[in-house]
Amino acid sequence: MSMVSVRLPDALLEQVNAFSREMDIPRAEYVRLALEAMNREMLEKRRRERLKALSLRVREESMKVNAEFDGLDDGGA
Repeated sequence: MSMVSVRLPDALLEQVNAFSREMDIPRAEYVRLALEAMNREMLEKRRRERLKALSLRVREESMKVNAEFDGLDDGGA
């Protein structure tokens, strides 16, 4: 496992210390859990953005197909 050193504002470190004590876990574990939560959030954001982009592409293609159908002769109906 690799080690990372970070500088934190005093107020943030105080919160980290308080919450890690409240959860009865080491401070390093609290920080790891927080980073994992942020990574999950970022991955979910990327997934939503990809789905939105794909949805827009599908919608554009659907509109083209609908326009083609609108241009077809009704066939005598």
